[in-house]
Amino acid sequence: MLIRLFAFLAAVASCVLADVEFTSPSAGATVAGGKTLAVEWKDSGDKPPISQLTTYQLFLCAGGNDQESFIQLAPIVTQGQFSKGDSASGTVQLSIGGSDENAYNDSFLKMISTAPGGTVINYSDRFTLTGMTGTFPPNVETGIKEITGTSGPKTENNVDDNADGASGGSEVPYSMQTGPTRYAPMQVKPGTKITAKSPTMPYPTSSAELAKTFLPPPKQVTTITMSVTYAASSIENMASPAPPPDAAMQKVLKRWRD
Repeated sequence: MLIRLFAFLAAVASCVLADVEFTSPSAGATVAGGKTLAVEWKDSGDKPPISQLTTYQLFLCAGGNDQESFIQLAPIVTQGQFSKGDSASGTVQLSIGGSDENAYNDSFLKMISTAPGGTVINYSDRFTLTGMTGTFPPNVETGIKEITGTSGPKTENNVDDNADGASGGSEVPYSMQTGPTRYAPMQVKPGTKITAKSPTMPYPTSSAELAKTFLPPPKQVTTITMSVTYAASSIENMASPAPPPDAAMQKVLKRWRD
């Protein structure tokens, strides 16, 4: 059932042992659409340790267990941190969910976690969302028909145990970083006045060459932009609105009404 989650109330695991094992919704559970979908997880006991995980993304999915037979329906968390809890929740919108009453165990959760050496993708057990009113794409319908149990797709561990991630972090220019995880600097705080007379580039340019043959897959998997540490405020614009057009301009504007 195609579903979109709204009212994102995010946060993900802060344990000190290992990666994620979902505990809620439980395997084979039935969750009513149009209500809050509560998600919880715990330490799975597998590598990499959660203490090494930094950020995550959490998605609701539906379909089979093969990549070609399921889709990400909606994000629950897009910029989560492993320091703010072990649960998340969102409200399921009924209008875009699949309405097939025989589509049992069609849904599951997908979490992409970032570690210094790459990413690990954990999937939850399957559960059923009821009361939906939308439709599935054909590939998802086919995948659901092939389901034989409540297990979701297999974990995808793309973490290199010998890698140390991006060398130097965000203080090192992006093009000079190495490893599958790279870091971008915090967004610069805008100034309140334009004072520059001769603007200069904040970072040096990097060289580039045109590809003459097919290139290998990129080694970097994730780019993490450092969180903003400054506060921004705004005030109401108290300037008076512009006056309406005068009589002469009104005549000109009337010519364009058709």
